[in-house]
Amino acid sequence: MKRALLLVAAAAIAVLAVGAGAAGATSECRGLQICVKVRGPWVVVPAQLGATRTGAQFQLSCPRGYVVGGLDAELSDRAIDLDFFGRLGSPVNPGTTTTRSAVFRGVYTGSSARTSTFRPHLGCIPLGGGGTGPVPYRKLQAFPPGQPTVRRVRTVSLRTGSVRAIASCAAGERLISSWHSVGFYSASAPSTALLRSVTAAHAVRGNRVTARASAGLAVTGVRAVVQVGAVCGGGS
Repeated sequence: MKRALLLVAAAAIAVLAVGAGAAGATSECRGLQICVKVRGPWVVVPAQLGATRTGAQFQLSCPRGYVVGGLDAELSDRAIDLDFFGRLGSPVNPGTTTTRSAVFRGVYTGSSARTSTFRPHLGCIPLGGGGTGPVPYRKLQAFPPGQPTVRRVRTVSLRTGSVRAIASCAAGERLISSWHSVGFYSASAPSTALLRSVTAAHAVRGNRVTARASAGLAVTGVRAVVQVGAVCGGGS
C-alpha cells in the first residue's frame, strides 16, 4: 500500500516558490554526502476550481543503481500544494520509504483560475539496504501493507504537431487509475503563451491509456515532454 507523504522538512524536502527573479539553490542533496541531482521539467498544473481538483502527477527517476534520498521542488505559484507518494515501512529512510523513482503530485489551490507549474528535483544516493524494522512479537491478525499497485509510465518528446504516448497494464493486471502531464525543460517557469500552445488529453480503453498532445510553433527550440501513466492493480 502506498500513502502520499507531504513534502515537509522532516522528510528532507523544501519547496521554493519562484518569484520575479532567479530561484535560489534547491536543497534535495542537503545533508547527503554522496548525491546526484536530477532535475525534472516544469510540469503543468491544471487551473481547476471547485472541490474536485485532480492536479497533475509526474514521475522522476534516479540513475540505475541509485535511490531517492532527498526531494525538493520549485513553484511558479505559491498556491500549488505539492506532495509525493512514499511507501510504508520503518524506519522512514531512502530505500524503505523511497525507491529509484518518485511520483510528485501538484494541485492548484487558488481561488481564481490560472495555470501554474512546478519543477521537481531529486537527490539520488547509491543504492543500499534499507532497514526492515523490528520483528513483530506476535502474529498479525490482518494483512500487512504490501504493494498491490504498480505504475506503468511512458514519457515522450513533444514537438510542433501531434504526438501520442501509451501506457498499458501487463497481463494479469487491471487498470485502477490513469493520468497524463505536460512538462517543459526550461531555465525558468514557462510563459503563459507557451503553456497555451500545448493541448493534451488522455483516453482509456481496457487496460490501455493513450495520451495525445498537440503543440504549436511556440514550443520550437524548447524541450517539452508528455507523460502518461497507468496505475495497475494485481501486485502483492
